Order: sequence, then C-alpha cells, then structure tokens
Amino acid sequence: MTSEPALIRGRATPEGTARFRDHFGNQFPGHFREAHHLWLSSIGLGTYLGEPDDATDALYRQAVNRALELGVNVFDTAVNYRHQRSERSIGEALQERIAGGKLRRDQVFIATKGGFLSFDAGEPPDPGAYFRERFTETGLVRPEDVAAGCHVMSPRYLADQIDVSRRNLGLETIDLYYIHNPETQLERDTRAVFYERLRAAFEELETAVRAGKIAAYGTATWNAYRVPPAAQDAISLVETLKIAEEVGGPAHHFRAVQLPFNLAMLEALDPNMQILDEQPAPALVAARSRGLEVFASASLLQGRLTAGLPEEIARHLGGLATDAQRAIQFVRSTPGVTAALVGMSSREHVEENLATARVPPLSFRDYRAMFGGGAPEASGEPSRAH
Repeated sequence: MTSEPALIRGRATPEGTARFRDHFGNQFPGHFREAHHLWLSSIGLGTYLGEPDDATDALYRQAVNRALELGVNVFDTAVNYRHQRSERSIGEALQERIAGGKLRRDQVFIATKGGFLSFDAGEPPDPGAYFRERFTETGLVRPEDVAAGCHVMSPRYLADQIDVSRRNLGLETIDLYYIHNPETQLERDTRAVFYERLRAAFEELETAVRAGKIAAYGTATWNAYRVPPAAQDAISLVETLKIAEEVGGPAHHFRAVQLPFNLAMLEALDPNMQILDEQPAPALVAARSRGLEVFASASLLQGRLTAGLPEEIARHLGGLATDAQRAIQFVRSTPGVTAALVGMSSREHVEENLATARVPPLSFRDYRAMFGGGAPEASGEPSRAH
C-alpha cells in the first residue's frame, strides 16, 4: 500500500506575504492590502466554474501558475466545486511550484469552504446510494442534520470536510475555512435553532484552529448578508460575531465573510441589510466596523459583466481596456472590500483580468462620484494598501 503524500506545512504569514508583495515592486500600485497582518492581492482567483474533467483540471493548474506569476496570492475554492477537483487542481499547482523552489507556502493565502454534500471527482451512477454509503451509513451525517437535501454544518461533518480539503489541497493548514452558505439551514430551522447550530459549528472550527488544521474561519454566503433582516435567509453579522466571541473569547478566529458584490449586485452597499448599534447599516460597513475582512464573490457575475457595460461606467473607470477589467476595478475599489474574487480557468483570462492591477484602484472621491457622491462610506479601519 502506498502512503499518501505528506501535507505541506505552514500557512500564510506576514513575512511571507510581504516577500510576495515586494517581489513585484511598484508594478501594481494599490494592489496589495494588509488584512489581519497579511499582505493579500486585491484580486483573487476563484474556481467555481468549469466541467469536472481532466481538461478543466489542466486549465486551472495553468491559471493558478500564471496568476502567481502576475501578482495573485489569494485563491478561493470549495470542497464541492467541480466535485472536489478544483481543490485538487489548486493543490497540484502549489505542490509543483513549491517543490520546484518557485514558491514558499507562507506567501499564499488559500481559502476553501465546507457545508454542501459533495461527490468525489464525478457524479456516481446512483447519487442516492453514494450519499447513503459515504455519509449516513457511516454515521458521519444524521438525517436531521441535512437541510434542503444537500447542506450540513454539524461539527462532525465539518471536521471531516476540513480533513478532506486538507488532503485535496495538500496543505497541513488552510488559511481561511468558510462555512459555505449557512443560510441554507434556515430553509428548515427557526432562527434560534439556526444560531445554536452555528454556535456548535464555531466550537468545532475553533478546535480546528487549535489543532493547526485551519488558521481562521468565516462564512461564505449568497443571500445571508444582502437581504433585509426580516427575510427568511437573513443572518445578522452582529449576532454571528457575538456567538464567535462567546465561543472563542476576544481572540476568536472568525475573521472574514464572503458575499456576492459587483456592478449588478450592489446590495452590500444598501443601508437596510444589517443592524449595527440598533441602526440600519450596509453589510460592508457592519463587517469592516467589526474588523472583518470581506471577500467579494461573483465580481464578473459568471461572465455577464465582461461586455456591454454602459459608457458612463467606462468613463469613471478609465485606463482599462476591457469591460471585464472595469468590472473588477469597481469591486476592488469599493471601500471595505479586501479582494475581488474572479473565476479564471484559462491563462488568457488570467492575463486579461490581472492587467487591472497595473492601474491604481479608484480613490474614495472618484468612487463616490460613480454614485453621484452618494456611496456609503465604510466605517472601521480600512485595509492598508501598498
């Protein structure tokens, strides 16, 4: 029997990410931001899209390599993306570069997610039998743990999925581990039951931090933070942080949220989506005022913002050649956003999208001008740019 390859030790560090930043000198003004003492690129590579096949695996490996060469050190994935193949593609690319001496583990920031039931590499002939054999008959998942037929965030399941992701990525420590779309649980739970489930999940994630399996955790959401508080799938950021503090104390490791934000989905700027100090507040303001990093998903809205943007948008976002670049520039210029996550599964898209980083992000004044001077101002300490 052959043993599994050893996991790469280490994690992103202030010194390592600063070395990565410094390698590029002044090529990318304002591109690197300080986030909880790490220097992270303002554009991250996402891995959601694509077929679960060998050809797409190869494209992602090439995309990861090219992104590293062009100044990206933020990579976002999930155990269920392309049936675990996206995690494995990132892991293989990192293993190759680290083994070849082209990269050190402490220079890159890897985020992944768990919560959805996932196949392994491809869809089996009988999905129901696969889930029974893999999850329920083993005792890993109880029927009452499953929401919407596909989502689990019980402590035992999350512990298992963290180990699956560590093996897929080939990493001893994951830099940021998200509970993936926790609002899915609200399809069947009352809000009180949901927050108790969240508390149990956070207790497990703090245990994983102490074990060195993850460095920090957060919630990656779709609707949770960008719908009104009365909506069925709304989650309170303040309540979520309160639970993290009760579980982990003042030095808890709940550090980040992910939510969709782009030129067509501006809800994170809407002042009616969260309650902060008993007053309505935008999700971005609520997050940053509590010291959370915000990673914006769907920056290009699955490619729908890569062409046909209004001329007025192009006028405000000057110095860029394509609508894809302009859409990315808008997101990474938004006060309170740490990084714009962009799905990139080809070398050509990486090169086009990363050309955005050669143009400085908009100043706050120019950003407000896009809204006629009315864009809300993020409160709290913003990420420092370099």
